[in-house]
Amino acid sequence: MSPISPSDPVPSATPDSVSSRIRERLRAADRPFFANDNISAFVQDAEELAQLEDEVARNMEALLQSLVIDTANDHNTQGTAKRVARMFLHEVFRGRYHEQPAITEFPNAKRLNELMIVGPVDVRSACSHHFVPIIGKLWIGVLGSETANLIGLSKFSRIADWVMSRPQIQEEAVVQLADLLENAMRPNGLAIVLKANHLCTQWRGVKDSSHMTNSVMRGSFLTNAQSRTEFLTLIEE
Repeated sequence: MSPISPSDPVPSATPDSVSSRIRERLRAADRPFFANDNISAFVQDAEELAQLEDEVARNMEALLQSLVIDTANDHNTQGTAKRVARMFLHEVFRGRYHEQPAITEFPNAKRLNELMIVGPVDVRSACSHHFVPIIGKLWIGVLGSETANLIGLSKFSRIADWVMSRPQIQEEAVVQLADLLENAMRPNGLAIVLKANHLCTQWRGVKDSSHMTNSVMRGSFLTNAQSRTEFLTLIEE
């Protein structure tokens, strides 16, 4: 059996298919479309997204047929292709196909610059290697700037969910989230810790129950050991 090459043609991606049109727009703009990239700006409207959902459903049905599953007579898998397509585009991979949630800003009228910690935030993602879940808890520490605006508390969870709802690896996900929050807030310091279980190791492979923890430290948290220690101590309490 010959290995599949990334340059091999996509079986159902005809030149006039929805995915082909979106892909060509991305290439024309010299924009990447990796698994953890948001491509919502290159989907024209809700109608085109619905057409893409139909295309994904057709391909998912073809996958089920290749797995020798009788979707015509098996009542458990009738409609599975459509359900999976909707799940991918509007739920578990929503962060690829939908725009970023609005970030509500408030003036820092009291010139607050104390440590604020949000978490633990329940987050769910998917490993881009096997498309199986990553489930974990996230903490965000912010040392605000006296001159920068604050953002609404609920927006941290919404933004985290939007970034995490893509196929990716954990190490890159926390960096993407840190970049987005740092650009939005311009804080004196930003710290993110994510502890997650990976079903790609628990469900398959070594079937090990260990989890991964990684962090990103920016600004004061990177240069000031006392601030970093305070944050890490508080999230462990």
